[in-house]
Amino acid sequence: MGLLKFIAVGAAIGYGINYITKKGENGRSILDDLTENAPEWFDKAKKYATDKVDMAVDQVQQKKNEYQ
Repeated sequence: MGLLKFIAVGAAIGYGINYITKKGENGRSILDDLTENAPEWFDKAKKYATDKVDMAVDQVQQKKNEYQ
């Protein structure tokens, strides 16, 4: 049973790598698109996280002021 799972997982990983690296109609693969857009997505995520932390700090300050 363990060998069968090992074979199935290996086949799934192999198929996934093949799918991600296969070139599309435009000559680019999914991996190419991901690596090209990653810095932009990272900057967006960083801005989102900063906004959420600032919002949380503001909420804590409001609660603190309510209890004083």
